[in-house]
Amino acid sequence: MYAVSKAMPLDLSAEQTKQQILDLMQGFTVETTPGSAAKTPDYRDYLRPGTRVAVTFLPGSDFADTVATARRLQEEGFQPMPHFAARSIPSRQALEDYLKALADVTELRHVVILAGAVDQPLGPFDSSMAILETGLFDAYGVETIGVAGHPEGSPDIAPPALNEALAWKNAFAARSDADFYIATQFCFEAAPIIAWDKAMRAEGNRLPIHIGVPGLATLKTLINHAKACGVGPSMRFLTRQARNVAKLMTVNAPDKLLLDLARYKALDPDCGIARLHIYPLGGLKRSAAWSYAVADGDFEIKAKGDGFKVTREID
Repeated sequence: MYAVSKAMPLDLSAEQTKQQILDLMQGFTVETTPGSAAKTPDYRDYLRPGTRVAVTFLPGSDFADTVATARRLQEEGFQPMPHFAARSIPSRQALEDYLKALADVTELRHVVILAGAVDQPLGPFDSSMAILETGLFDAYGVETIGVAGHPEGSPDIAPPALNEALAWKNAFAARSDADFYIATQFCFEAAPIIAWDKAMRAEGNRLPIHIGVPGLATLKTLINHAKACGVGPSMRFLTRQARNVAKLMTVNAPDKLLLDLARYKALDPDCGIARLHIYPLGGLKRSAAWSYAVADGDFEIKAKGDGFKVTREID
């Protein structure tokens, strides 16, 4: 297991550490859902122009809601990244219909392709690879494609199958017109991420990695989301903190996680982490405000060097 502290030279100044965090935060992306969109009067109240925003597709949802949310984001000045959940797509024709519907109302530049948390596929696609093989995303001129990565493993896929999928995705990316990257689920501590990245590199991964990071949320909210998504080692990390019941409703910031990842990225030339993806588990308003404060440098490294504190007031 990679020990984070061993990669943190004690002679690093606070300013050097701060710059590492700034470098990591540049160009972060963020997540939304059609359900959240219905409760958000105007994304421009929270996000800056041009931000890339992933639009989820949950099992049982109507893809028309994903299209409507993507259209709205485009009209409000953002770059939508709609999700395509392979196992929830009933046919090849439906997939093409989804792509056409998006192309009619957005630039359709960015997508995220996942298998989807459905036990039995609704149609012929049982994996993200199956819908990539149709060639339709290249045919529609999609520029960037995110594919799933699992720093803490997957409850649905055995490790050998994950390694095979990784090799396939790297090979497919080499012959596709689109730029590929690996998008991960949210995680709460750096050590499992770093160990996974090193293992992925050893397996031959050359795709850049966008690490999922939880935004501001209470410990109780984080635990509930982790349970729902089957997050592994990080779940144990959270439950250890939850032994102090008084902390359950305390708002947590991912500052230590970001600091550890930023140092790893700065100090290891083979690091595959390229960008952060913010999951606003406790609400978009506060998570976005906190993230922009960090990206703008409005924070101070804690005296012990084990995190940082934002100096901008967050409502």
